[in-house]
Amino acid sequence: MARIPLDILGELAARTTGDGVRVLLLPRAGTPMTRLEILQGTLDLLILRTLAAEPRHGYQIAREIKESSRDVLQVEEGALYPALHRIEGRGWIEASWGVSENNRRAKFYALTEEGREALRAQSRSWDEYVAAVGRVMGEAAGGVS
Repeated sequence: MARIPLDILGELAARTTGDGVRVLLLPRAGTPMTRLEILQGTLDLLILRTLAAEPRHGYQIAREIKESSRDVLQVEEGALYPALHRIEGRGWIEASWGVSENNRRAKFYALTEEGREALRAQSRSWDEYVAAVGRVMGEAAGGVS
């Protein structure tokens, strides 16, 4: 299976709801999305999901994404840390210094309540998008040989 480096991913087109939660904008009639636009934002969503269970430091986040995807998705440092800073700037995560499993000083990231709300909203949007693509693929499967 091909590995997909996540160093090119940024954020999906999004909007902020009245209560301040940013949600993904999914394609609607008359608004086609490019492949890059579809992929953008995936990294932020994966990071939020990875932090849902417990605070983690950067290496743990990258490793969890890789392992959870069965080694398909790789997050490079050059993409991970800018994404963490961007997400922290939105108030979705907070960072604190601690000691890693290797007895080294490391910055641990934890979801804030606002981050949990953003994760719920973005997960719903992502699920809608995946379901829509699945429906199209299911309908198209009849014509694929």
